[in-house]
Amino acid sequence: MNVSTDALGTTASGGRVSRLAMFQPVMLVWVALAAILVFLIVAPMEELVVSSFQHADTGDFTLENYAAAYSKPRYIQALWNTLKMGAAVVALAIVFAVPLAWAVARTDMPGRGFMRLAMLGSFISPPYLSAIGWILLAGPNAGWINKAWQWVTGDPGRIVNVFTFEGLVFVMASNVFFLIYIFTHSAFEMVNSEMEDSANILGAGPLRTAFKVTFPLILPAILGSAIITFLISIALYGVPALISIPARYPVVVIQLSEFFGNTPIQLEVAAAYSIPLLLITAVLLGLQRLVLRRRTHTTVTGKGGERRIVKLGAWRWVMFAYAMIVALLTLVAPTFVLFVAAFSKVWTRGLEWSNLTFRNFYYIVFEHSTSQQAIVTSLTVGAAAASVAIILALGIAYIVQRRLLPFAGALSFLAMAPFVVPGIVLAIGFFAAYAPPPFALYGGVSILILAFITRFLPVAYTASAAGIRAIHPEMEEAVRSLGGGRLTAVRHVVAPLLKRTLFAGWLLIFIPAAQELSTAIFLIGPKTRLVSVLVLDMSEEGRYEHLAALGCVLLVILALLVWAGFKIAGRDFMLRRDAS
Repeated sequence: MNVSTDALGTTASGGRVSRLAMFQPVMLVWVALAAILVFLIVAPMEELVVSSFQHADTGDFTLENYAAAYSKPRYIQALWNTLKMGAAVVALAIVFAVPLAWAVARTDMPGRGFMRLAMLGSFISPPYLSAIGWILLAGPNAGWINKAWQWVTGDPGRIVNVFTFEGLVFVMASNVFFLIYIFTHSAFEMVNSEMEDSANILGAGPLRTAFKVTFPLILPAILGSAIITFLISIALYGVPALISIPARYPVVVIQLSEFFGNTPIQLEVAAAYSIPLLLITAVLLGLQRLVLRRRTHTTVTGKGGERRIVKLGAWRWVMFAYAMIVALLTLVAPTFVLFVAAFSKVWTRGLEWSNLTFRNFYYIVFEHSTSQQAIVTSLTVGAAAASVAIILALGIAYIVQRRLLPFAGALSFLAMAPFVVPGIVLAIGFFAAYAPPPFALYGGVSILILAFITRFLPVAYTASAAGIRAIHPEMEEAVRSLGGGRLTAVRHVVAPLLKRTLFAGWLLIFIPAAQELSTAIFLIGPKTRLVSVLVLDMSEEGRYEHLAALGCVLLVILALLVWAGFKIAGRDFMLRRDAS
């Protein structure tokens, strides 16, 4: 006779069954996924902290690493410079992003469709390529802007110099303001027009209403995105490597690269030097929670909520001009000069007919084996990391949403934890954990894939969790009532229903993973090449025409994949579609 059991382990007749009788083999899958998550996140972070207190030779407990990390004034100066740079970058990024997000989401400004494409381009374009573009534009000696000024005025001086603190902040902000734009754009779309209408009835114009009503309502989104932007900017490697070194403005990431560049590698000192980044992260996130908890921002988004486009009148052309200037400075100008350099025999000669050539692309694609290897490796590592991250995140999200394990809440926390760990700190943790024996992964692509999976796992988890929440459990129960297990339900119900969501998440991981530098620079081996690292190598050699061609090839590939994302996952797989 068959005896049925419920979720509490009681039989239909009221008796208890043993835990062994309740055990299902599929539980091993959920436990294995949880173990993988712990392996990817907890182990590197634990090893990072432990290494910072270990003697390099004996492994004994010591504080010498911290003494060495902060024994010289320039080390402390680099930390202070980093904080100063991060604050300035956030301030400029807010100036770029918040008015632009308001204009695109809430007003009748012309060219809103173009600005959405420009923001998409900002996401696709790697920061180090933008830095290269601005070096070609605003270099003190051969930059196009200075050469044009000299040609027009006859003045041998220069009017711009990207190799300064201001140049560093500008290039950094032009690459990270996209994050603030995304957060605030979504927040603006969630604010209905009732409170704005009240202000208008009382005589406030559109701009005064925006500053007095709309902007205060989205302040939490501004604060949250500003903190995330600060954390990303202080850990970004590519732009400081290209600009801060010639500018002689040391920052933390450059100092960490020096520790890794020494022979032997000063891993323990690097670990100690990176701990403040973790502490800064924890403090800022705690401050964000405290500030938002004490503020009472309430928006009316329930029944009757409506979002109407604000009519700016003549001011819409002012906003249009502002938006075009932002797009020109942050995307169009550096990308344009990069493509011109890619098609040039000598980039300093610019747009001369006799200077145009396809030779650089032919060299990169067909002749230069290192570039070929770098392109293939970058795409392979990005695809592998995105695929594994999506599969792992789907499993973890399913465990959390369906409460399949008693510690499901902890798994959710772990899956989102890498979001607040700077990529460069994560890389040092992975190096400490998996480069030495018994793993000995340093030098191969496997450690890169593992690190990228970990770093971009929050993106995959967020997409998977949101999708699973939208699927009613009864659909899975129908499969189980027909004799299928949970894995069958996931494979034949959950995954097919989420295929567009999962593909969109895959793209959102693949694109940054294929161009990643901040994590890769500390894990790359002498025989492994990525496009991001090769671009830095070529810049040090002054081969701007070749690196421009290499960067353009990568941009074209990523743009084609985003186009495929539009076709498969819809226009709004990255940016929320405007309802107007």
